Amino acid sequence: MNWLLAILAGLAAAPFIREALRRSVSDARKAAAPGGFATLSRGTTYYRWRGPEGGPVAVCVHGLTTPSLVWDRIADALVDQGYRVLTYDLYGRGLSDRVRGAQDSDFFVRQLEELLTELGAPPKITLLGYSMGGAIVPAFAARHIDMLHQIVLIAPAGLGHDLGPASRLIANLGLFGNWLMLTVYARSMRRACNAERSLPSSIPGITDVQVDQINDRGFLPAILRSLRGILDEPLGDEHRAIADAGLPVLAIWGETDDVIPLACKEALSELNPNAVNVVIDGAGHTLPYTDDPAVVAALHTHLVKPDGLRV
Repeated sequence: MNWLLAILAGLAAAPFIREALRRSVSDARKAAAPGGFATLSRGTTYYRWRGPEGGPVAVCVHGLTTPSLVWDRIADALVDQGYRVLTYDLYGRGLSDRVRGAQDSDFFVRQLEELLTELGAPPKITLLGYSMGGAIVPAFAARHIDMLHQIVLIAPAGLGHDLGPASRLIANLGLFGNWLMLTVYARSMRRACNAERSLPSSIPGITDVQVDQINDRGFLPAILRSLRGILDEPLGDEHRAIADAGLPVLAIWGETDDVIPLACKEALSELNPNAVNVVIDGAGHTLPYTDDPAVVAALHTHLVKPDGLRV
């Protein structure tokens, strides 16, 4: 019986041991990145500027598992329109620090607040959010309406998203959920990412980058903290505050998105009747890199042009 208990204990501990032995984000990887690092109160954040200095600023917030690389094609297109574009890695993803603690809206809003202060961003910006970033953006906007020129939500979470039964189970099971995150979710994410390899992508290697993050210590726990944090928060009050302030909102949806169902568009319209909604035919959840030409066309057509922007 003792040997059986020992085996069971080993199986239970194995995922946690494996997580502790995963690699850290190395200095070599950071040195090779085409951006910079800001030291904020909770850790270091990787960021990248591109586009003309003095141009209207657009800031892009990525999603749950995709690092800021996911914005590359859209950011380049915004630069072509005259924007100065800032992308950055959320804590726990990409090259930013793996930070402990709850990853709720306060957590992510504070990271963005501190980053904009550190980098000296101008008083009026266009703020874009994809997937989970589409939940972070309204949380930030509701607190900082005066800082924003407009917001763009691409397949935004927080309006009735469906991350699947495994994610819901993991988020609600405490310590056992932690164990499942390091076993079941890791395999599930690999399968989901690998299934996207057949999709046409404008960002070479984006699938490999996403899968490779699983090998980084702290990545999977960060995902779990977000599932239990901002992705479990209702955002109705934030969207209503944005509507009451008259802040322009553009929302872009994938017709066949099974993560952020198209029904979420109706939820946004109820909260903010003035939001402009664009549906991309045949598109799924991977809009920024599989349907970026359609996304860029929607941005070109519907963005409110700030002063100084080329048209």
